Amino acid sequence: MSVAINLRVPAKLNTFLHITGRRSDGYHTLQTVFRAVNLYDELALTLLSFDDITRSVGPIDVSAESDLCVRAARLLKTHARYPGGVDIALYKKIPQGAGMGGGSSDAAGVLLGLNQLWQLKLSTDELTALALKLGADVPFFLRGGDQWGE
Repeated sequence: MSVAINLRVPAKLNTFLHITGRRSDGYHTLQTVFRAVNLYDELALTLLSFDDITRSVGPIDVSAESDLCVRAARLLKTHARYPGGVDIALYKKIPQGAGMGGGSSDAAGVLLGLNQLWQLKLSTDELTALALKLGADVPFFLRGGDQWGE
């Protein structure tokens, strides 16, 4: 019998967005309010009996190597020095490229789910520091709700 955890991870909307400037690297500075909404991707994380991170299900137009879910799992595995593996099955419902944070939500879901599945007991602050390495809006999805962002 395999050990697994299933998660629904929400999309987000920016209910307010104000561009405040532009950085030297070309990115904009902004102020926003993020809101989690009732549109979800589904994740199934299954422990593997060997030391590997695999993605058995995911969007066909995104390679496993560039998938934020896989990158999140590898980042957490390295950070925690976890000796085992996991298979990730990602069932997309959030439209890709729509600005609804689907990839970021998926990555945060992997961090939260593996923290539980691998019994790492990392704090939300520790997970947030890792999430920031994956993308600017990934930390939002660790807590959800309504949040101010800059």
